[in-house]
Amino acid sequence: MPPAPAPNARAPLIVRGRVLALGARTYVMAILNLTVDSFSGDGTGGDIDAAVRRAVDAQREGADIVDAGAESARADVPVREEGEEAEFVARVVERIASETDVVISADTYKPAVARAAVEAGAHLINDIGGFKYGVGTAEVAAASGAALVINYTYERPKVRPAEPPDYDDLIGAHLAFLRERVAMARESGVPGDRLVVDPGIAFGKSHDEDLEVLRRLDEFTALGLPLLVAASRKHFMGSVTGLPPDERDEATAAVTALSIASGADIVRAHDVRTTVRAARIADAIARGRAGDFAPSRESWPWAAGASPIAGTTIVPQAREPGGQ
Repeated sequence: MPPAPAPNARAPLIVRGRVLALGARTYVMAILNLTVDSFSGDGTGGDIDAAVRRAVDAQREGADIVDAGAESARADVPVREEGEEAEFVARVVERIASETDVVISADTYKPAVARAAVEAGAHLINDIGGFKYGVGTAEVAAASGAALVINYTYERPKVRPAEPPDYDDLIGAHLAFLRERVAMARESGVPGDRLVVDPGIAFGKSHDEDLEVLRRLDEFTALGLPLLVAASRKHFMGSVTGLPPDERDEATAAVTALSIASGADIVRAHDVRTTVRAARIADAIARGRAGDFAPSRESWPWAAGASPIAGTTIVPQAREPGGQ
């Protein structure tokens, strides 16, 4: 008899012909900053060889997706010229596609950059812009077969609001925004099985509101689409812990685990190795089934004659003299 499906299995996400099953486990999206001005200080700049090595390492550490972005989302950093950015991203994506079989994501709100990336081999467009500049990225996704991430944002990319947002209903506003944007993407020709939503941690929210979104993350599953959480090393963690970005990986692991318990399907990460490990144990608790790790004779510490298990204190049980 075939094994029963996971109790929370859902329709898969399709990324240019690849099928990502949803519900059984979480996918880890590695951050590949192709800049020198990322808030986290880990960009590779114009060094394509370094970028490809980072992508190869990310897949080796367990990443399912590599998200390559060549313009910082910071509002205090100038906008990069679109044509030059498109050419550079295409070169990086082409190299990654030739040296790995990882799913490649293009982190961009610019249609020309998205188009160049998918033509070079990208499978996914991660648009942080929420269609504030139009539905060009959705049109690229529709024409190419790429999947599309729709990110909540309050303001246009690279523009800092003159006044802080004032939400009467924080979660309601986010859900309404994402429903509207999903409808726009569908009207542009992107089918539902190629759409992902992101509640936009650090986009148009105070740190307290970022925490509230994470606290109520399960409400976003009502959208019926895969849920991406991109919280790695973000500034709300600094408010909580008092630590700089390069010391927030433990906090990111905690957010990862809690997000998975609340329904996240994809988690975006700087520290891939730590995030993958956090995701696997969170998946086993939140999405596993009884029997997934059923005991065997060798795993019981009191089993007579059990073999030692590497990395544990389980040792063979001593036998009585003359025992069988």
